[in-house]
Order: sequence, then structure tokens, then C-alpha cells
Amino acid sequence: MKKTKEEILATLLNQGLLPLFYLDSAAESAEILKALYRAGVKVFEYTNRGSAALENFKQLVALKNESMPDLQLGIGTIKTPQEAKDFIQAGADFLVSPIINPEVGQLANEAGLLWIPGCMTPTEIDLAQKHGALLIKIFPANILGPEYIASIRELFPGQHFIPTGGVDLSAANIRAWFAAGVSAVGMGSKLISKKIIQEKAYTELQQHTETVLQTIKDNR
Repeated sequence: MKKTKEEILATLLNQGLLPLFYLDSAAESAEILKALYRAGVKVFEYTNRGSAALENFKQLVALKNESMPDLQLGIGTIKTPQEAKDFIQAGADFLVSPIINPEVGQLANEAGLLWIPGCMTPTEIDLAQKHGALLIKIFPANILGPEYIASIRELFPGQHFIPTGGVDLSAANIRAWFAAGVSAVGMGSKLISKKIIQEKAYTELQQHTETVLQTIKDNR
């Protein structure tokens, strides 16, 4: 049975980490997903950043259904209603956007899916809340920094935030974000690095992910 958006949100917040990436190769995408899953990842975001994204995503959904039944598989970089429709039909468990497109939010809500829009300003956060965003992506987090979250969080009591971009593997960086008041962190190339991809170092990726998950547990 498909989980509700509230259940997926709870799983993500418990995990504290949202890994995300895109590769042209479906086979390599699958290997990375398997390494993350072995490390304990139960919520994951593939990103719609290449021409092969939709077909690759369909293969990842098939892999999930076959051997990772407790994985929640979302799609990121969703900017248009058509993209939302395509990936909802392909089996996405949640949608992530770098922007606020109310039509995308409406499609996600109609499908009962968690929608995580990207925001940079308090006005955008307010707009996202008005369109039903339970979790808001702070992007680009490398520009805004933990101090930004600490400054605005009291304006939006109870709102969950997840910074993406600018979050690295160090305990000091992770500690700073959670001390500022985020509910989880998104990690792309800092976790799934070019070196990992080029060397197909999937065991190393698993080990790094296990370390990050423990670091989050220790510092939230």
C-alpha cells in the first residue's frame, strides 16, 4: 500500500537526510541507489536533470518494487505540470521542485503526494505554505547558510525546512544546520561525488552514507 504524504514526511524527518542525484546511465543509477539503500536510506530523490531521467526513473521504480519495498522514491527538479504528470504516472512517491509552481503543488496534492518546493525568501515560504507544502526546500542553501534558517524560522512556527546545496559531510557543517533549526538536509554531489561515480566506488558510498546518517543522529 502506498504511504501517505504524512507518513513519507515522518520517515524523511526521522532519516534526517535526503540523498539526491542524476546520472545518464540507468545501470549506474541503480547501483548508487542500491548502495544508499544498503546504508539505511529509506527516502531518496532522483533528479529530473537529463533526457534519460524519466526512463531511468521507471527502471528505478521497478527495482524498488522488486527488492526495496520500504523505499520511498521521489523525483526532483520538477518545474512544470507536465513533468509532474509524467513522473506521478511513472510511480513517484513525492515531488521536489527548485521553485514554487502552484499547479505542480496542486497535482501533487490531488495525487496525495508530498510536495517539497524550493524557496529562498520569506515571501516564497509563505506562498509555499498557502499551497500546502509540509516541507520546504531552502535553495540555494550554500548562498543562504544556517544563519538564514535561524533568522526566519520563528516567523514560520512548526514549518519543516530542508536545505539543499551547501551541506557537506563534515560533522561541524551538519551540526550547524540542525542547530539552526532544519528538520533534514539534502545532499547531492557532496555525498555522491564525481570520484564515487567515476570509480564506481559503491562500497565507499555506502560507508560515507552510514557515517552521515550517524552524524545526523548524533547532532540533531
